[in-house]
Amino acid sequence: MSIDSDNLGNTEVLQQQMPRTTNPQNNRIILIPVCIIIIAEILLYLKQPYYSILLHVMTVIGLALSTSSLKSNTVKKAFQALMLLPILRLLNMSMPVFYDIMLYSLVFIYAPMFISLYLIIKHQMFTKKQLGIRFKMFGLYAILGLVLGIALAEGEYRIITTEYMIPDLSIVNIIGLSIVMIFFVALIEELIFRSILQTRLEESFGMLPGLIVTSILFGIMHSGYGNPYEILLTAGVGLLLGYLFQRTRNLPFIVMTHGFTNIFLFGIIPHLGPGLGFF
Repeated sequence: MSIDSDNLGNTEVLQQQMPRTTNPQNNRIILIPVCIIIIAEILLYLKQPYYSILLHVMTVIGLALSTSSLKSNTVKKAFQALMLLPILRLLNMSMPVFYDIMLYSLVFIYAPMFISLYLIIKHQMFTKKQLGIRFKMFGLYAILGLVLGIALAEGEYRIITTEYMIPDLSIVNIIGLSIVMIFFVALIEELIFRSILQTRLEESFGMLPGLIVTSILFGIMHSGYGNPYEILLTAGVGLLLGYLFQRTRNLPFIVMTHGFTNIFLFGIIPHLGPGLGFF
């Protein structure tokens, strides 16, 4: 049963806006940078950061130059969306560490992405509906996001056992963790992967293939952890978040789910243990 009957209508409208038939040639062109980004992340996973950085830099330059000569607006928009991934990776790998606690360094990695996101959103004239900016039933979605976030964090922690990003569970540390994880990490990543990239890939490949390709990219972009289970698990989480975004078209819900997952995964569970210390 749908959480919000209006959501089904939103999904149907978006499906009607998608091209009824995909263009195989355009799809093959779009898959080229997708594959290159995947290769660059595999190099990072294989502990070859120099070659990974080099390939990401070449990808950004290639995508930027090619958008000026491409005739298809669909491909142009997809290329611009894909460009966000190597830019995020390059920021992540090149940003100096300003704090002993890695948590606060994340602000300097993710904050600059607001500029790129703003330019793409404005240039491609994204609507609020496409971005998923809606606050209907916010309270219910906040509770669902919390429940889903705890469940996803518990599952992920049992697989990869993350280290905590805050020294203790004081109110100040939890508030700081929540601000960074929700308003920087989760908001930026969900704008990139769900609002922009998934929307453009759905327009190119169709709803299901677009969702799958976006989820694969979401997973492979976590290759820096050096854990194959983390990549597979994150791809699965990306598939779930992408599907929920398709059904609800509600970005705040997806951001809260993602944010709460990170809060519990990197802050609360490492201190209290699996089951939050209850079981």
